[in-house]
Amino acid sequence: MAPTKLAKYRAKRDFTKTAEPSGRAATPRANRLRFVIQKHAASHLHYDFRLELDGVFQSWAVTKGPSLDPNVKRLAVEVEDHPLDYGDFEGTIPKGQYGGGTVQLWDRGFWEPETSDSAEEMIRKGNLKFNLDGQRLKGSWVLVRMRTDKYGNKRNNWLLIKHDDKFAVENDGDNILEEDRSVASGRAMADITAGKGKKPTPFMRKGGNPQRFETAWQR
Repeated sequence: MAPTKLAKYRAKRDFTKTAEPSGRAATPRANRLRFVIQKHAASHLHYDFRLELDGVFQSWAVTKGPSLDPNVKRLAVEVEDHPLDYGDFEGTIPKGQYGGGTVQLWDRGFWEPETSDSAEEMIRKGNLKFNLDGQRLKGSWVLVRMRTDKYGNKRNNWLLIKHDDKFAVENDGDNILEEDRSVASGRAMADITAGKGKKPTPFMRKGGNPQRFETAWQR
C-alpha cells in the first residue's frame, strides 16, 4: 500500500489520544473483498460505509444510514481512505479528536463488483454497482456520484441506492436501522459509550480462509 493513500487519514488524528488504528500494522488478506459499516454518533449520527479496495477502505459517510427501499436515495459523502484494520474498530473517539463520538460495528461481510468493469473504473465513472454479502445488508446496490450539490457546488457527494431484488424492502426500508446491536460484540451504542460488555470479535485481523470470518461474526 502506498503511504500516500492514508496521509489524509493520519493527518487528521492524534494517535496518542485516540484508540483508532494508525494503519501501520499489517492486515491479513482474504480471498474476497471485505466491507464494514460503522454506526457513528459524532456531531451528527451517520453510518460510515467502507469498501476494501487497493489495500485500503474507500469510505463514505451515509448521512441517514442505508435503506432497503429502492425508492430511497441516501446521501453518501466520500471521505478519506481508512486503513483496513479500522474494520475492527469499535469504541469511543475522545471529544476534541476528529470524529469524536461512539463507533459501533453495525455490519460487515464481503462485497464484489456487479459488472465486468473493474471497481476502480466504475468509481472513476461515478457509477459503482456492487453486491453485498453481510450480516444485515445483502444483494445489489449502487453508489452514484452527484454532479453538483443543491447549492451548485462541485463536491464528492454520492447517492447510495438499493437495487430492486429479493433483499429489497419497499416502504419499510428504514426499519433495519432500528437494530442497535453490534455484529461484532452484541453491544448497543449506550454500552459502547459506557465501556460495558465484551470486546468485538476481530474480522479484518483473522486472516486466512474467509469462512473463518463468517464463523466469527455470525455466531
